Amino acid sequence: MKRIGILSDTHSCWDARFAQHFADCDEVWHAGDIGDISVLRHLEATVPLVRAVSGNVDHGDVCRRCKETEMFTVEGINVWMTHIGGYPGRYAPGVKRLLRENRIRLMITGHSHILKVLWDKELDVLHINPGAAGYQGWQKERTLVRLVLDAGEMRDLEVIELGKKRIE
Repeated sequence: MKRIGILSDTHSCWDARFAQHFADCDEVWHAGDIGDISVLRHLEATVPLVRAVSGNVDHGDVCRRCKETEMFTVEGINVWMTHIGGYPGRYAPGVKRLLRENRIRLMITGHSHILKVLWDKELDVLHINPGAAGYQGWQKERTLVRLVLDAGEMRDLEVIELGKKRIE
């Protein structure tokens, strides 16, 4: 069993509540637009493993460290993570084929700043966009996601709302 924390679109924002909400996670996945590399360093101080992809605003150290896509398997579940990939029924070009050919069961994206959890019945893929964890953007609520992966099963998905206004 692995407890997973998921976030995206921090845009250099570190909120100490990320560490609080992810403290019991085995892994944290960041779906791009990280901003400053220090965000990843803070996450690494919180959990045993951080996986991250670069987003369209990332540069420098983040792009040197993070690829545009990551494909991996956790608890028997094939995962594909990218910053911009579309949604079930509206995938970016080539994504549907990639999901099918690689038997992906969990797709993680960011970019839109809109929290979405959608099931693609045709491909048997759970799509998660955790929304935006940072302050920059048009989102009404800053959000994180947690879920459990356990022997091929995805369960206990939880949305964490952080609020929109900066807390000093």
